Amino acid sequence: MKNYQLLIIRLIRHLGLLVFMAALIAVQACEKDDICVDGDTPLLLIRFYDIAAPESPKTVNSLRIIGLGQEEVVNTIADRSNLDSISLPLRIGEGETRYVFILNSDGDPGAETGNPDTLTFSYSNREEFISRACGFVATFVDLQVSVQADSENWIQDFNIINGIIRKQDSAHVSIFH
Repeated sequence: MKNYQLLIIRLIRHLGLLVFMAALIAVQACEKDDICVDGDTPLLLIRFYDIAAPESPKTVNSLRIIGLGQEEVVNTIADRSNLDSISLPLRIGEGETRYVFILNSDGDPGAETGNPDTLTFSYSNREEFISRACGFVATFVDLQVSVQADSENWIQDFNIINGIIRKQDSAHVSIFH
């Protein structure tokens, strides 16, 4: 009987040591950066201003934004809302992103009655490694903006405030209307 009891005690000790070693290895395998805090690709932040008073923000009435070649409206802003600033995603794998900005949007997408202006945002992108948990995050550099000219452009001018889009804590582009 004593041999079995000694065998069980030794087994429990070895099992306890094995559990302790496994827990130690598991703790050592984790890194403090396994939780991603700042690993999002930034959005392009645009502020709208009054062309008559360039320092005064001005809302755009019933604004609808559609990505060129897309059937759906952009999901980073509320459709047909009155806003003086917006955030838009840029395409990571490409050198430009085009959007149709529609002022006073009304009607169905196929029968839009608002005033559309097409903007092209050109850039280069760099992917930066943030951490193991976050992976790579895109940074957009050398931002350029152009407005397709038409007979009724509501966007009258623009200004690139920051040509490097790394964070979205301040505006990158000002649009005057």
